[in-house]
Amino acid sequence: MTGRTAHRGLAVLAALAAVALMPGAVASAAEPPAYRPAEGAKAAQGTPSAADAPQITPGLYTDTIGRGETKYYAVTLDAKSSAYFSAVAAPAPGTKVEDSGDRMTVSVQDSSGSTCSTDATPTFHGGGTAYPIADYASRRIGSDRPQCQEAGPYYLVISREGAATSGPDSWPIEVGYLSEPALKGSTPGKPGEGSWSTATPAPPTASGKRTAKGGTGFNDAGSVGAGVWKDRILPGETRFYRVPVDWGQQLNLRAELPNAKTGSTEYVSDALGLGVYNPARGAVSDDNFVPYDGKQAVAKEFTAPVAYGNRFHTTDAISAMRFAGWYYLEVTLHPDAAQFFPKGADLTLRVDVRGTPKPGPGYAGPAGDFSVTPEEREMADKGQSEQEAATSGTLRTVAYAGIGVGFVLLTGLVAWTVVARRKAAAAGAPDVGGAALPGGGPQAPADGSWPGQPGQMFPRQGGQTPQDQQGGQAPGDGQFGPPRGW
Repeated sequence: MTGRTAHRGLAVLAALAAVALMPGAVASAAEPPAYRPAEGAKAAQGTPSAADAPQITPGLYTDTIGRGETKYYAVTLDAKSSAYFSAVAAPAPGTKVEDSGDRMTVSVQDSSGSTCSTDATPTFHGGGTAYPIADYASRRIGSDRPQCQEAGPYYLVISREGAATSGPDSWPIEVGYLSEPALKGSTPGKPGEGSWSTATPAPPTASGKRTAKGGTGFNDAGSVGAGVWKDRILPGETRFYRVPVDWGQQLNLRAELPNAKTGSTEYVSDALGLGVYNPARGAVSDDNFVPYDGKQAVAKEFTAPVAYGNRFHTTDAISAMRFAGWYYLEVTLHPDAAQFFPKGADLTLRVDVRGTPKPGPGYAGPAGDFSVTPEEREMADKGQSEQEAATSGTLRTVAYAGIGVGFVLLTGLVAWTVVARRKAAAAGAPDVGGAALPGGGPQAPADGSWPGQPGQMFPRQGGQTPQDQQGGQAPGDGQFGPPRGW
């Protein structure tokens, strides 16, 4: 069993235990649910000064940020791995926000205050509706980088700007830190111009639609694979989905609203939004909102193929397609759509994963989140959540395998104990191995360790688990300049 498989088995065991306790994905039919942070996220209170900034390590953290605030978080980086730092701002549905006026700035700085990459500036584009916005900044290792290549202390800096007319409340934020391993060999170059067609292909069709179960954010996003999916969405709600995209593959996406049955003739200029994020929560595309007037409406995104060398591209939408792994779809329905869909709308997702998977770039360590496994493809094809996959199919097998390994180890310990007792009795010698039980015979050492491995009950497994443009335009047309996360 590989380290990643063993780790996944333990995670699935936890999911199996938690299935009965999980709340529903939608709080009620009347009130859109708020963003749900990761269950294992730690609280971290960023500080106004780098001097007393809290130290963070790879993982997820929760905090809040007020209008006009700047928060610092300290990190220690090596000189080999690239690091990605994401921030998700999740104002509650119904919060008043100003398009372009309310925004975050996410940056990484070295100890001298120099910025390591172009700042990320996620903002709103939905006609004043509040929805989760996210992006990342990075410290990328590379011969083309002039600074921030040394090991040592660095700082994640998150700021919030806001218009005086927007809501005064602090926003919940979720901070993410992912480390990308170094490469074994040479670094792949930027894909050549014209290596893929920018013309948006036809969407997938199917005689029947499978049911998708969108989540409130990145952590509970519903898994979907290639095909046509259906879901329900409330006015003012944002739903997240995730799809595994491997090296060499690209996404062709559509989110569709049906015609209305109310007969209203009102016009909502920013009714339906569709955005795409990469495995490190970097924005592949800003949320693309389309209008609605009672007739069918569609929001589209078409991405570049996933390639390691995309990180050297000057177009944001191409640069962000730099990893394999789970890609996230964010769909938002404007609150004003309630005049057409007072009880929620039927939502159709057309997901096309194009291209044959190619070999990865050859990481020197476990790829973790930057890879796609057969179990994840199966989960997406079946539209399963982590909890559902834990109770059936491949992941249940992985979980049972994890149980089996533990059973075998414990059985071996019992057998060792029995043999030792018999040898001791035959020789008339005292028992071996730890303190004696009341009835005689050996007992595992009091600290629960294996013989010769004090304080270590089971060996630790390595590895990590994984946690576009409309029409026929090339992604990022008209958005040249240093890419986000450069």
